This record gives sequence, C-alpha cells and structure tokens, in this order.
Amino acid sequence: MKDIQSIQNPTIKTILKLQEKSRERKKMGLFIIEGKREITLAINGDYSLKTILFCEELIAKEDVDLMLNDAVELITISKEVYQKIAYRDTTEGIIAVVNTKKLGLESLEFKTTTPLILVAEAPEKPGNIGAILRTADAANLDAVLIANPKTDLYNPNIIRSSVGCVFTNQIATGTSAEIIQFLKEKNVHMYATTLQNSNEYHKENYTQASAIVVGTEATGLTQEFRDAATQNINIPMQGAIDSMNVSVAAAIVIFEAKRQRNFNY
Repeated sequence: MKDIQSIQNPTIKTILKLQEKSRERKKMGLFIIEGKREITLAINGDYSLKTILFCEELIAKEDVDLMLNDAVELITISKEVYQKIAYRDTTEGIIAVVNTKKLGLESLEFKTTTPLILVAEAPEKPGNIGAILRTADAANLDAVLIANPKTDLYNPNIIRSSVGCVFTNQIATGTSAEIIQFLKEKNVHMYATTLQNSNEYHKENYTQASAIVVGTEATGLTQEFRDAATQNINIPMQGAIDSMNVSVAAAIVIFEAKRQRNFNY
C-alpha cells in the first residue's frame, strides 16, 4: 500500500486541482469526495471509486475496509497532507477520488408512469443546489433535471451542502430546450413557478406525471419554460416581498405534490 508524506507529491497536487477547478474535473473525468457518509452514499449510488486516501491518525484502516465493496487503490497519508487537502473543517481522515458519471437525459429511467420531477433552470449558487438536492432526496423524487447549469454538480460546495444527496438522486442536465422536449416526449405535465399568468400552486393536480420547474431568484424562469408550461403557478405571498429562496419555493410545491399523492408524514 502506497504512503504519501509530502504535500508536494504529484498525487496531492492533482487532488487540489480537482477540488479547485471544474475544468480539471471535466478533463480528467474525476472528482473528490470527503467524509465517510458522503463516500458511502456515492458507493450506494453506483459511483466508481478510483482511490481512497486516509490518515491512520484519524481513521482506522479496518473502518476504511468496511466501506469498500470493490478493488480500490488505498493510500495512507500523513496528518499534514490530509489537512492540506481536506476541504471541510471537520476531520474524518478519509478522501476519495471518484469517476464522474454521464448526466445526459438519455440515462434517466423512471420506475413509474407518473414520475414526479424537479427542474431547476440555471441555478448558480452551490448552496441552493445542495438544498434543492436535499429536498429532492427527502421527497424521494424520481429525478432532478438541471437546465443550463452554471456550475458542475461535482463542485465540492455542492457535495458538502447537499450532504451527499448529489449521489442519492437521479440527476440529468441539458439545455432548457432539450429538457422541455424530453418532458413533452414523456408526456410529463410542466408546472412553472412564476408570477406571470399563474394560478396558486395548491389548486393544481400533481398526481399525474409532473415536473415542477423553478428558476433563479434574480431573474426567474425564461420565457421558454413559461411558454412551454402546462400551467404557470405561484406561491401566494402575504408579506412585503414577492419571492423567496428557490430551494424553499421548490420544497413547498414538491411537498404539496407529495401530499396529493398520499404521502405519509
């Protein structure tokens, strides 16, 4: 088993590049996961691990072995090296180099004829994306579609803010036009959250195949989605503002849909 004691090691330099640069993640087809829970969720989500680096001062090799279900390169590292490459403040002592997945629409598979899908158009903030993915996991949605993504889903901030739910959801990306066409071909009704020409969200029927579409807080949804929607919907506001955080808005409509589908709280 290989051992790395220097932060100048080429492997460590590569890991830092993968953490910091989307371009490197895309070019190499690799990304970084830190923490036992997140790595376990990735394994359960059929992600292929390439390398595990762990610090024996912080985690026992026996605990690392228990997490793995296939042949993965194991590398021990010093505490100094771990602290250099650790992204989070908490120190569990384990980091994985993982192969990315293709996130095309063609990879989606629905287990029901009435899927419930969330579409997020052009989300930018990793924290919002992470919160959306946590909500999607909590509601056990059939898929999350990201239209015109502004950041790659393997950004460390998204992995951290989603607490690993980037690995528990079925996710695909595409342009707005591609996603609209995909949903139409699958006979999925689209409900676009917007103030224009809209109905109150709780007055719609989400028991059929449905996609809830949310846009950014700054600019909202594009005209493309508003025109394509089966129905535009809004969340009635009773205060001074006319919008709310996109992840909160998504959660409100999603759980109304789940309530209609006899979700047991």
